Amino acid sequence: QVQIVESGGGLVQPGGSLRLSCTVSGIRISMYSTGWYRQRPGEERTLVASITSVGFTNYADSVKGRFTISRDNAKNTVSLQMNNLNAEDTAVYYCNARHQAANFLTYWGKGTLVTVSP
Repeated sequence: QVQIVESGGGLVQPGGSLRLSCTVSGIRISMYSTGWYRQRPGEERTLVASITSVGFTNYADSVKGRFTISRDNAKNTVSLQMNNLNAEDTAVYYCNARHQAANFLTYWGKGTLVTVSP
């Protein structure tokens, strides 16, 4: 079975930082494109950042220059460093893995809540 578990969410003040971690088991992420998405209540889930198996990255315009996605294929983990957070970053953050040769093999974690508030 595939397990994707996010951690690192919590309450942070505006301007602060958080680092989210995604631990993957059951698959080798070396064959997958991985990413972070976020979703606010009643809204659609949107891409925050993604990184391919060889390190090519893509970021939403709203987080460019503030967030950094990284991966460690040996540890089978994906991280998201979030700096200079603001209230608009408040959301549930989800880790995703999609097979690069079989896109229907797509997996999601249950999410971790990030709340940016004074």
